[in-house]
Amino acid sequence: MIALLDALLAQTPAADVSGSAQINLVQALVLGIVQGLTEFLPISSSAHLKVVPVALGWGDPGVAYTAVIQLGSIIAVLWYFWKDLTNITVGAVEAVVQRNYKSHEFQMAVALVLGTIPIVFFGLLIKALVPDFDKSPLRSLASIAIASIVMSLLLAIAEKIGKRNRTYEKLTVLDGILMGLAQAIALIPGCSRSGSTLTAGLFMGLERPAAARFSFLLGIPAITLAGLVELKGNLGQGIGDAGVAALIVGTISSFLFSYLSIAWLMKFLQTQKTWIFVLYRLAFGVAILTALAGGAVKNA
Repeated sequence: MIALLDALLAQTPAADVSGSAQINLVQALVLGIVQGLTEFLPISSSAHLKVVPVALGWGDPGVAYTAVIQLGSIIAVLWYFWKDLTNITVGAVEAVVQRNYKSHEFQMAVALVLGTIPIVFFGLLIKALVPDFDKSPLRSLASIAIASIVMSLLLAIAEKIGKRNRTYEKLTVLDGILMGLAQAIALIPGCSRSGSTLTAGLFMGLERPAAARFSFLLGIPAITLAGLVELKGNLGQGIGDAGVAALIVGTISSFLFSYLSIAWLMKFLQTQKTWIFVLYRLAFGVAILTALAGGAVKNA
């Protein structure tokens, strides 16, 4: 989600475009797989898209490329939750016509709109106050590692004390606002948009599938904004054939693996707890810090 910062204003696409044009098809395929597998799992796609290419010696692919291949993820989540989105849209329109503002569909529509505002607001604020945020220490590997560890501990606490006695049908506008605030935390690489919202949902007493379901729906506007704005910026710069091919391959692989990860997670959370993600994020963060301490990688 850190790509959203540059997507919001899209003032410096040229440097990122050149970076994305240098990505070959094999790298694009791998990055698309990484994007797809990590965007909706609570483990941070921005962290993995930063760490994996650096670990493989490819360097940072840049926020423009990673934002564009997120389009594959957004198509996947739209496809998977198309029925939910249709019901919310149609139900909200009917509610307005009938002035039935207490209907669940209307409440969900308002919750999604209001829940999207925090990440846009804070993204614009950071962009205005810290123009060079993309190169700030918060995007360093050490920061990503620390964020991953902290968020793993918060998820562990939420898993432990969350009551999990509220279903999706009991979601309210206030839930949307609170989860929207949690989503804004994902502007810090390593925090994970899905991880922060899932953690918030558990703290608020939601069942795991309900928290994940709303998390996916809430992510649609933010991910779409980032991908579409960066795509427009890239096409406006006239990237070469290699860059176009890399974007296509990355986006397609991102779509396929995003859909698979969504389907798997929704089924997994119906019967399982989130400890596997707690342990993974903790190990991920510790592994990065260990590699940095040993000099295996640079704190880029």
